[in-house]
Amino acid sequence: MAKRVVVTGVGLVSALGVGTEQTWQAVLQGQPGIAPITHFDTTQFSCKIAGEVKGFDPLQFIAKKEVKKMGLFIQYALPASDFALQQAGLKITPSIAERTGVFIGSGIGGFDVIEREHSALLAGGPRKISPFFIPATIVNLAAGQVSIRHGAKGPNSAPCTACSSGAHAVGDAFKLISRCEADVMICGGTEAAITPLSVGGFASMRALSTRNDEPARASRPFDKTRDGFIIGEGAGILVLEDLEFARKRGARILAEVVGYGMSGDAFHITQPSENGDGAYRVMSNTLADAQVSPEQVKCINAHGTSTPFNDKLETMAIRRLFGEHADQVAVSSTKSMTGHLLGGAGGLEAGFAVLTLRDQIIPPTINYETPDPECDLDYVPNQARPSQLEYVLSNSFGFGGTNASLLFKRYAE
Repeated sequence: MAKRVVVTGVGLVSALGVGTEQTWQAVLQGQPGIAPITHFDTTQFSCKIAGEVKGFDPLQFIAKKEVKKMGLFIQYALPASDFALQQAGLKITPSIAERTGVFIGSGIGGFDVIEREHSALLAGGPRKISPFFIPATIVNLAAGQVSIRHGAKGPNSAPCTACSSGAHAVGDAFKLISRCEADVMICGGTEAAITPLSVGGFASMRALSTRNDEPARASRPFDKTRDGFIIGEGAGILVLEDLEFARKRGARILAEVVGYGMSGDAFHITQPSENGDGAYRVMSNTLADAQVSPEQVKCINAHGTSTPFNDKLETMAIRRLFGEHADQVAVSSTKSMTGHLLGGAGGLEAGFAVLTLRDQIIPPTINYETPDPECDLDYVPNQARPSQLEYVLSNSFGFGGTNASLLFKRYAE
C-alpha cells in the first residue's frame, strides 16, 4: 500500500526576499520583484530587467572557503534547504540519514561560473581555470552540497528538465516516499541564470520582455499586452515526509502531496504543443494519480510565463480539462512577481501552493490590466483572495516539451 506523503517545511529564496515568510508575505501583498539588472552591464542588451535576489550575502549562510566552490545556484539552494528544515523542525541524525534523500533540480546550473572561467581561459590559458570549476557548475551539485551539509545519505538526484526541473524533483521525491524507499526527502529547484550569455540567449529568441522602462509592470501573465517572460533567480525547497514518520515526531504538517503527473509534447523545441495538448495530459495524469475529479480543484498555480503562446495554450488546456468548471477555478501566476526561475520555478511555486493551502489565501496575478479574449479564466487579478480550498494544482512546462504537475491537498487527519 502506498504511503501518504506530507509537506512539513518550505524554504524560499527569491526576488521578493531571502526567507520563506518574507517571500510569501510579499507575494500576498502583490509586490513586484522585477527591477533593472545589476549583475552585469546591460548596455548592449535588448532586455535590461530581471527578478534578481536582492541583498543576498552568501557569507551569512556559507563558510568563506566553501563559497568559491559553489555557483550561485548552489548558494541559493543551501539557505533554502536550511529554511525548509528549520520550518519542519527536523535535524538529520545518523539514525535517519540513510532514509533521508535530496532531489534538487536545475535547468541550467552554474552559468555564472562557466562564463567567468571561460573568460579566465581566454585571458590566461588553461592554468587560470579554477580547480573548483566543475563542482561549482554541474547541475547535481546543488543536491550534492545540500546532502553534505545536512548529512542526508539516502537517494540523491538532480532532474534537469528545463523549466520543469523543480517540479519533477518534488514529484519524484513524492513517489520515492510513497513507495517506501525513503522517509524524508529534501526536494525542489534552484537557478541563477541572470548572466550575459543566458539573458542574451533568451533575448535572441525574442522570449524576453523588453518593457525596460517599467520593470515592475513587465511580467504580466495572461494580460493582452504581455510581450515575453522575465528571467528570475532563487530557490524553492520542500521537506517531504512519510505521514507516519512525521506524526511520530510530532511535526506540524503544512499540506499533503496527493498527485504527480508527467507528459511530453513531442511537438517543438520551445513552443507548447498545439491546443495545449501536453499541458492537458499532464494535468489529467496528475488528477488521475490522486483519484481526484476536476470539479474538486478550485485553484491552480499556473505556469503562466507572460509569453503569448504559453499563456494562451495553458488557458486552452485548463478549459479542455475542467470544462464548465473552469470558470470556478482561480488561476494565478506568481511569476508576475518573482519572474521565471526556469529550473527553480517548480520548487518555488510548489512552495507557494503549500502556503496557499496553509493560509487559505490565493496569490494574485499582478499587472493584469487588459483582458485577452484568448485568456478568459479567473486569474485572481492584482489582489490576493481568501478562499476555502481543499486542493491546489501547480503546473510547470519546459523547453523540449517536458511537463510536470503536482497536486497538493489541505491536510486533515
